[in-house]
Amino acid sequence: MERYVCEPCGWVYDPEKGLPEEGIEPGTSFEDLPEDFVCPECGSGKEEFVPEDEYEG
Repeated sequence: MERYVCEPCGWVYDPEKGLPEEGIEPGTSFEDLPEDFVCPECGSGKEEFVPEDEYEG
């Protein structure tokens, strides 16, 4: 599963770890995150995330 990076702040969503503290189980792909998911660091929405290999930060 591919990791995604929040372009504004650089936070990385790792699907292997999930975000248990947010109710997102390990193994949850980025595509399967709720549409209202926001970055836990800066509050940016899913549309601000890019696949890690495309991140230019």
